[in-house]
This record gives sequence, C-alpha cells and structure tokens, in this order.
Amino acid sequence: MTELVPAIHVLNDKTVKTWIPGTRLVPRPAKPELDVGIMEENTGMPRKVIDISVPLENDVAADPPGYGPKIDYLNHQATAADMLKFFPGLKKEDLPDGEGWGFEWVRLSTHCTTHLDAPYHFASTMDHGKRAITIDEVPLDWCFQAGVKLDFRRFPDGYVATAKDVEAELKRIEHKLSPFEIVVVNTAAGAAYGRPDYVAKGCGMGREATLYLLERGVRVTGTDGWSWDAPFIYTMQKYAETHDASLIWEGHRAGREIGYCHIEKLHNLEALPSKGFMVSCFPVKVRGGSAGWTRAVAIIDA
Repeated sequence: MTELVPAIHVLNDKTVKTWIPGTRLVPRPAKPELDVGIMEENTGMPRKVIDISVPLENDVAADPPGYGPKIDYLNHQATAADMLKFFPGLKKEDLPDGEGWGFEWVRLSTHCTTHLDAPYHFASTMDHGKRAITIDEVPLDWCFQAGVKLDFRRFPDGYVATAKDVEAELKRIEHKLSPFEIVVVNTAAGAAYGRPDYVAKGCGMGREATLYLLERGVRVTGTDGWSWDAPFIYTMQKYAETHDASLIWEGHRAGREIGYCHIEKLHNLEALPSKGFMVSCFPVKVRGGSAGWTRAVAIIDA
C-alpha cells in the first residue's frame, strides 16, 4: 500500500488536512532533450514527470525589451586559472586535461523564466490590509498540490477571462474545485513562446475570474503567458479609451483582497490532462523577494 503523508493547511482560520502519497525516484538514463521523466510510487507503479517550465537562456523573446536575463558561460579552459588561485603551487598542467570547472555568471530579475510570484509582488498588503508575504514566506504546502487545467486557448489575444468563463470550463471538464488545488491556465501564449510576439499573446485572467478561484480556496494559480493578466498592449489601449485605472493589472491586484501566488511562463501545458495530476512549483528562497524561480513539473499516474 502506498504510504500517505499528512499535510496540514490553514485556510480562513480553519485547519484542513490532506494526504500526499509517498514517492521514490527511479534512476534512468539521462536524456536532456526530453521533458517527460519517470517516477515510481512505493507500490512500484510508474508515474510520468512532465516539465512545465521554460529554460533560462539568452536571446529569447520571453520578456519585454530590457527585462531579459544575461548569462555569461565560462568553459573548463577559461576557468582553469580560477581553480589555480585556490591551491598555491598548483599548475594548469596538473589538472586533468588542464580543465577547471564549468561556470556561469547570471544577471536576471526574479521574474525571468518560469517563476512563482508572491503576494508582495502584487501589492504591499493582502487579505484586506494585512502585510503581504514575500516569496520566502509562502507556505511550501501551497506549492505541491493536485492540479487542474483550464483550456483557454480559444480566447483571442488580450481577452480578459471572467468568472463565467472559469465556471463554464470547470463544468466542461466535470470538476469541482477543492481548497489548495493548483489551477493552471493554458492560453494561446504557450505555443508562441520564443517568438517575438510572445509577450503580447494569450488571454489574461481578470479580477473576477481570479477571485472566483481564490474564494474556493485556491492559493496557487499559473499561466503559460508572460503575465497572469492580459498582455499590457491590450490593457494600454483600454486605458487610453476609458482612463479606468482599475483595468490595469486587475488579476494581480485581486491579491489585495485574498492573498495568493501565481506561476508565470509555464510551458507544455498542452501535454496535461484537465485533471488527475499533481503540480510541484517550489520557489527559490529569495529573502524578502517578490518572486522566486521554479522548475515547475506535473506528475501524472501512468
């Protein structure tokens, strides 16, 4: 029998207990080009691990101009001199093949590549006035939960999804939300990753749609778009016409009312079923940060 590990959550001042099946990893030959791995339960039954993250890399149109990462790669020959500094008397010819170590210097924001946004990113407060938590304060049990996928690829770029859209999709996939489920949104942006128009692709999740999820206990959401909200180019046009500032970042700002996190720049969501999978999205622990990078994966019983 699979070992079940208890997880305790607090939701609206009420304690909720869930159970997570224990797992063990099964070694297999490394195949970097694949984004599907194999995992095995204690029972010996296989599971698929699907990579739903994008790479951290140079020169990909995954951010607005000026916001992308810069990686400097140093090969083994270039770093041999650095290794010698640590060991007085050591010569380059003493090293195997004269090699040092592979090494990279990286300049990036916490919002480059696939990342988890903390409530602090959205505003200084959450839950109607409480101090917004930073990424190092996000409860880790929020970050490993059952997943649900909403397929919104049919919506045009710039569309702002509503609560009715969410409700209709949940009805279509015959699912009732449970507290702490991680809801990921598959938009038209996913297929455009790496293209010059990626940042402007896909629909966004409006305030109403976001609160629909949060009011039902969801605390982590995600999108394969650059932003949880609609692309700025469309919001800019709406603001120019209406001068209604409440349209700007409305999905993010829902966190002022109910604190939550969302993952941005997910990928490969087309490979997931509508339900029946787990999501792991533990963030890097950036002290006081507004976000943390994550190697998000989905785990599916094979």
